[in-house]
Amino acid sequence: MNSSTNLTGNLTRDPELKFLDSGTVVARFTVAVSEKRKDRNGVETETTSFFDCDAIGSIAQNIGDSLRKGDRVVVCGNFKQRTWDDKETGQKRSAMELKVESCGPDLRFSTATQNRNNDSRPSTARFMNEDAF
Repeated sequence: MNSSTNLTGNLTRDPELKFLDSGTVVARFTVAVSEKRKDRNGVETETTSFFDCDAIGSIAQNIGDSLRKGDRVVVCGNFKQRTWDDKETGQKRSAMELKVESCGPDLRFSTATQNRNNDSRPSTARFMNEDAF
């Protein structure tokens, strides 16, 4: 069962692009999502959560070409859990990552000019081998 999630926040660093042996491009980036709340006394507090995101294929290349640290973005995708063995302790580790289906600037805070790529079809690549990146 897939459940789509939307995040709106700021990039904590420039997207990192990597290329798989197959030539497929992967983009990794982190989105910081802040939430402000007021308690009963009117005191405002802010909490920030950080979400690791992975994109693959043409969207990854477009993210790398278009977005930079600090940009306000809207990201849509599905959370997947990744597990691995810690090489130092031998313990099992896990992390939740958002597998990106779509991403773009938050137009409440900026303007954008759209430039269509020659290949404007959505990527058909899927995250088949999590260990590959």
